[in-house]
Amino acid sequence: MESSSLPEINSSCADCTGRGHRGLNMSTPPLSPRYYIMVPVICSVICAVGLTGNTAVIYVILKAPKMKTVTNIFILNLAIADELFTLVLPINIADYLLLQWPFGEFVCKLIISIDQYNTFSSIYFLTVMSIDRYLVVVATTKSRKMSYRTYRAAKIVSLCVWSFVTVIILPFTVFAKIHKEQGRSHCVFVFPHPESVWWKGSRIYTLFLGFVIPVSTICTLYTTMLCRLRHLQLHCNAKALDKAKKKVTVMVVVILAVCLFCWMPFHLSAVVALIMDIPQTPLIIEISYFITSLSYANSCFNPFLYAFLDDSFRRNFRKLIDCRSAS
Repeated sequence: MESSSLPEINSSCADCTGRGHRGLNMSTPPLSPRYYIMVPVICSVICAVGLTGNTAVIYVILKAPKMKTVTNIFILNLAIADELFTLVLPINIADYLLLQWPFGEFVCKLIISIDQYNTFSSIYFLTVMSIDRYLVVVATTKSRKMSYRTYRAAKIVSLCVWSFVTVIILPFTVFAKIHKEQGRSHCVFVFPHPESVWWKGSRIYTLFLGFVIPVSTICTLYTTMLCRLRHLQLHCNAKALDKAKKKVTVMVVVILAVCLFCWMPFHLSAVVALIMDIPQTPLIIEISYFITSLSYANSCFNPFLYAFLDDSFRRNFRKLIDCRSAS
């Protein structure tokens, strides 16, 4: 099977849960001992920070009455996706340290499914949030009311996103299996013959459905939104609209910058792997560790980006902490 790719380490947990589409060739060049310490440490930090941040987001949104808004419903689902992923990171760390998969095929399929849920649901909830913000800006500039934008509607949309993502990740769940080589079990994708064609197809599938289409949609929406705000004729509420314009601009820059920063290297490596064969040298494997860790770190950044930078979130978080301290 063709196994040359940047994020494809092909040894247990080199890219943890299948985010790099691991193949069947488990033999890789020996790495420096420092990487056997660094990788678990990095994963542990991501796990601790991600669990803390996402748990705080989920707790505040569910407990604080004033936080039950349409936008926060999407933030809640985003936090749940990241929380699920960080919850299973300890299993990935154990997989890495043991140099084999000891947890059986059911857990293998479960872990890879959760990883793919995180990959696709995160970007699609960002897309839904972008559509929502675009509709709000358009309605505001045209002085229209959005009667359809309700808390219940947001729940239905969220359910649709989860259902859509479930359909997308089904192939990954099906192909996730235990493969034994040199007496060791590995949780990998086992594709039918010809493996190289299926492997490339899975790369293209993830690249387009998990990055190209949603990110293009987000960029188009925010570009159109900014153009509308820029050409808007300001009237009596000029200051308020101007302030809104600045907030939207900052929001766009932060969202797109962090999203691209975390995921662009991963998807670029997939493109490189599709067009050329890359020998799995120690340097390439080290780059793979970095690229995969960066994509994992997105689960830590999201709580800070979409909640901790929100004044209302911080106020409600302090109130809930004060109430618990008082009781």
